[in-house]
Amino acid sequence: MSKKVIVIGLDGLEPTIVESMLQHGELPNLALIRQMGSYSRLKTTYPAQTPVAWSSFATGTNPGGHGIFDFISRDPATYLPDAALSHFERPKNLFAAPQVVNQRKGKPFWQTLSQAGVPSIVLRCPCTFPPDDLNGHMIAGVGVPDLRGSQNKGTFYTQDKNAQAGESEQVVPLGVGDDLSTHVIGPRNTRQSPPSDTTCEIRVRVKNEARALLIETGGTPVKIEVKEKSWSEWVRFKFKFSMLQSVTGIARFYVRQIEPHVEFYVSAVNFDPAAPMFPISSPPAYAKDLAAEIGLFSTLGMAEDHNGLNNGRLDEAAYLAQCELVLEERERMMRFELNRFKEGFFFMLYDTPDRVQHMLWRFRDPEHPNYEPDLARNFSTLIEQHYARCDKLLTPVLDNVDENTLLLVLSDHGFNTFRRAFDTNTWLWQNQLLALKEGKQPRQDLGDGLTHVDWSRTYAYATGLGGIYLNFKGRERDGILEEGTEAKRVRSAIQTAMPKTSDVAASKQAVRSVLRREELYSGPYAANAPDLLVNFNPGYRVSWQSAVGGFSNSLIEDNLRRWSGDHIVDPEAVPGILFMNQNLHPLVENITRVGHSSGRLPNIIDLAPTILNYLEVPVPQGMEGKSLL
Repeated sequence: MSKKVIVIGLDGLEPTIVESMLQHGELPNLALIRQMGSYSRLKTTYPAQTPVAWSSFATGTNPGGHGIFDFISRDPATYLPDAALSHFERPKNLFAAPQVVNQRKGKPFWQTLSQAGVPSIVLRCPCTFPPDDLNGHMIAGVGVPDLRGSQNKGTFYTQDKNAQAGESEQVVPLGVGDDLSTHVIGPRNTRQSPPSDTTCEIRVRVKNEARALLIETGGTPVKIEVKEKSWSEWVRFKFKFSMLQSVTGIARFYVRQIEPHVEFYVSAVNFDPAAPMFPISSPPAYAKDLAAEIGLFSTLGMAEDHNGLNNGRLDEAAYLAQCELVLEERERMMRFELNRFKEGFFFMLYDTPDRVQHMLWRFRDPEHPNYEPDLARNFSTLIEQHYARCDKLLTPVLDNVDENTLLLVLSDHGFNTFRRAFDTNTWLWQNQLLALKEGKQPRQDLGDGLTHVDWSRTYAYATGLGGIYLNFKGRERDGILEEGTEAKRVRSAIQTAMPKTSDVAASKQAVRSVLRREELYSGPYAANAPDLLVNFNPGYRVSWQSAVGGFSNSLIEDNLRRWSGDHIVDPEAVPGILFMNQNLHPLVENITRVGHSSGRLPNIIDLAPTILNYLEVPVPQGMEGKSLL
C-alpha cells in the first residue's frame, strides 16, 4: 500500500495546558496518539509568530531561508509599515489586472513532493497566498485579505448617531424607523477619478414579534431572516466597477439588537470561493469545486472576527459562536478531503485555538488588568473547553490512519498572558536614539508616528511585533548610520540597556534579551530581517502603537484590550507541541512525557525532512532540519 502522511495543525496550543489536560484524561485522542508513538514540546521560530513558524515548517529552514520575519515589515523608502506576507503589483498596462505576489520565498516541501510525483492536499497553511503550484490541491490560509484588501475589516450599522468607528472597522449610520435602506461596502474602485467605494444595496426590516431582522440584498437578490443575537449564513453580494465589470463577495450578518435602536454587524467581505478576485486555490477552480461540495466557507486569512470583539460590537458569546462556525467549515473541508485521500501528504490547519486564546486569556489570569471576575466565573475554562473541542476533531483523522500512515499533530508555538505593553519607539526616544521634530514628545495622538521623526538625528526605530531597524545610510531613505564602529555602538547600547529597563509598577523586567539578526538568521533573505529582535518576558509584548511605527502615551502601560493573550515573547518561553504516532529518533527520544528534555528538542524545521523521509523522497540540500524518525 502507498504511504501517507497526515499533519493536523492546531495553531497556538500551549504545552502546559495540553499536559495538564492529558494528565486529567481530558484529551483522549491526543493521549491515544501519544500512546501509539510520542509527544514532545516543539521548538518554534524567532519570533514566535504564525506566518514565520509555518513558513519554516513548509521550507525546513530558518526565516533567513524563506524571508518571512513578521506580519509587518517596513518600506525603507518611506519608513512606513508594510504588509509582510504578500504585496500587490500594479500592471504597466492600464487594462491589465493587478497581480499579487507571495512574499514567502524558499521551496515548500510539497513542491519537492510534486517533483517526485507524490500528491499533496494543503488546506489553509499560512503564507500560501497566492497558492503554490503543486501536484494536488491547496486552499490558501493566513495572508489572504478581505475584498477591500485589509486583513479583517467588518462594518457596524447603528441608529445611534453618536457611534464612532473603532479600530479596523467601518460604521454606517442607519435612518429612523423599522424599514431601512443601506448598503454593504465593497472593494475600492481605483479606476474611477477620484477613487470611491463600490457598494451593494440592502433593505432591512424589523420584525419585532420575531425579534429578528429581515434583510434583502440587491445584485443577486437574497432575502434572509436573522434572529437577534444570531449569525446568518453566508450571503453573496455583487459589487459593480462598471457596466461590464463586477466582483462578488460573501459575508455574514450578526444582529446585535433591534431595540431601543437597531444595530447589526457585517463581517469582513470575503472573497467568494466560486469567483475570487485573486486566486485562493490551486488549481484555481478548486475553491469553487470545494464550495460546491461542502458549502460556502471563509476565505479570509484571519477568519475569526477579533476586531468585532475588540471594538465591543460583538460580545464573547457572539465571538465564540462565529469561531465555532469557522471551525465547522474547516471540519467539513477536512472530512471531505480525508475521505478521498489515498496517498501522499495531507495538511489541515485549524487557526481558531490561537484566536480564542488571544481574546479570552484574561478570564484565566486574575492579574490581568482587564480581568473581569463576574465574567470569569463562566469563561475561565473556555480555553480548556476549546482544546477539548479540538481533540474531538481528531476522531475522523484517526479513522484514516493505518500501518502505512505517519500522523503528526502540532502547534507552531505556545501561549501566555499579555498584561503590559512596552513601547519600543518611546524607549528609543528616551535613550536619545530616536528624535522627534519640533520638540515633540511621544504620544499616541501623533497619528502616523514615524512621519514626525527627525531622521537626521535618528539612529534606530521600531516597526513590527518586536523588530528594530537601524537608520542606515544607503538603505533607509534618510539614513545617517554607517556600518562599523558607529553601528556597533548603537546595537550595543540597545542590547545592553533595554533588558535592564525596569517596569516599576509591576516590579519586573519587560525585556528578556535583544538579539542581532546575525545571531538568529542565515540564508539568502537574512538581510531583509530587522536588525535587532526584542524578546519580551512573559506577560509583556510590544505596544500596539510601536507595532505599526507609532508611539503610546508611556513607556510601559496596561494592556486593557480584550486581546489579552499572546505569544510574541522570548520564543524559548512559548514552545509548541508535537504528537506523532511513531517513536522519535534516538537523539530526541529522551524527551519525557511531559515535554522536559535532557536532549535535543524537536524543532519546527525538522518536520519537512521528517515528512520527506517517510515518503521516501530525497531531502533538498538547503533544508536545515533533521528527520525525527
